[in-house]
Amino acid sequence: MTAAPSGFSLRDLTGAARAFPTGRPSLICFVKEDCNTCNLVAPLLEAFHQAWGGAADIWMLGQSADGNAILKDRHGLTLPILDDSALRTSLAWGFEIVPAVYWIGADGQRPAPLEGFVRQEWEDLARRIAADLAAPAPAVAWSELPDWRPGCGSKHLDPDIHDRLLAEAQGSPIRARQIEIASADDVDEFMFDQGFSDGLPLVPPTPERVLRMLSGTSRDAQDIVAVVPPNMAPATVEKIAINAVMAGCRPEYLPVVIAAVEAVCTDEFNMHGVTATTMGASPVLVINGPIRERIGMNMKLGALGTGNRANATIGRALRLVVRNIGGARPGGVDRSTLSTPMKFTMCFAEWEEGSPWDPLHVERGFQREDSVVTAFAMTSGPVQIVDQESRGPDQIAGTLGLGLEGMFLSKIHRMPVDALLVVCPEHLRTLTSEGPYAKARLRDRIQAVTTRPLREMVANAVSGAGIPVASAARMSEAQLSAPAAKFASDKHIHIVVAGSEAGKFSACFHGWVTGPAGSAVVSRKIEC
Repeated sequence: MTAAPSGFSLRDLTGAARAFPTGRPSLICFVKEDCNTCNLVAPLLEAFHQAWGGAADIWMLGQSADGNAILKDRHGLTLPILDDSALRTSLAWGFEIVPAVYWIGADGQRPAPLEGFVRQEWEDLARRIAADLAAPAPAVAWSELPDWRPGCGSKHLDPDIHDRLLAEAQGSPIRARQIEIASADDVDEFMFDQGFSDGLPLVPPTPERVLRMLSGTSRDAQDIVAVVPPNMAPATVEKIAINAVMAGCRPEYLPVVIAAVEAVCTDEFNMHGVTATTMGASPVLVINGPIRERIGMNMKLGALGTGNRANATIGRALRLVVRNIGGARPGGVDRSTLSTPMKFTMCFAEWEEGSPWDPLHVERGFQREDSVVTAFAMTSGPVQIVDQESRGPDQIAGTLGLGLEGMFLSKIHRMPVDALLVVCPEHLRTLTSEGPYAKARLRDRIQAVTTRPLREMVANAVSGAGIPVASAARMSEAQLSAPAAKFASDKHIHIVVAGSEAGKFSACFHGWVTGPAGSAVVSRKIEC
């Protein structure tokens, strides 16, 4: 005999609350509607209720909200049927098989449950209840019932449900299903085999690591941050944290990853299209604001490369979220012809303090003291722009423009496509060597030096790309002589500052398609 659990309060089919213990002897039976053995014992429970309901509480606890009403109608039940579809009471009582029936005397003690159906055990149960209540047993045609029937696994033990229930009972924010790995198995190889990895080793997301990661945000672990394409799967804070652990993030990076997920899962960014295009596009993240220093991001020497944990793992965590939650895997929805290393990671911080210009996030409408992530859909980069000879501001601006003219192909102009230009400090010093040099002036210079007559865009023997010959034949001489800048608008040219103070090497990222048919640049404030 063991003590009964601390009690419960559940609602019956009328909506009335019923609390246990009641102070009376009780017969408690857990069932689920789709279990044949539960349906077998339902009429028995009704007979018990009819015989002893005045002296004891005969309650059926159903594990399916819709199924409870079905059971009632199917068997014409009048006994109270309580809704345990949340399964918390089932977990607390600790049985494994339904039907699970407990006879609990007035002293509150209960024996182990009867699980499934063994006719002799149920006959003995009926005799015990009759004796305890000093009341006659109901007339049951026991001989017409089978000797035994196996029960069904309780719904609360479903692997996808049990870990969540257990976490709730323990006060843990973790709800994701935990995977048990045999002691002889290699954890790293297991994660590769399950397809969790981007091709590089992962950090195992143990509960302890996930809990530490969740400490990096004040958001509830079960908040849904976004619905992730292409599978349109909900990404909770917890699931993002799991992928951040696997990527190697520290807890203080988690708010940045969350904001990045919010940004790329908008309709404007169009992560599905970014993933599916054969061009091989991928998000590039630029971080602005105080959080850069707080989490130790690199914005100077080697800012676009290796060596900094925050830069590398934040971008990787975003890619793992899109892969593991959204289902964007190579050979599936990801149909990139060549793909790009940016599908591993690409995230860096702007060196705001080294720039005379408004930083990117301020240009995009945020306050300077805000921490912001901005996501670009880029197909290639960083492509270096080398100029160690120019000494005049317009000279170096011209070089930057010529570096951007090669985007996609030099013959392709009037591009409605975003480009991200990363100006290095030495080039910036040349730009400002004669005084302030506004971003607007730099954009104008880029457009000016890349302007070519439209006839240079016509397909020819050198390259079949560009304006088809048949279309050019219908154009006038004036039309063919019309100037065409590289970009459809200077608004497509985004400019940030980053890199070492030594070295005249700027870089650019080439965009995908901008607008409703492609992707727009999206920024999100980082909330800690």
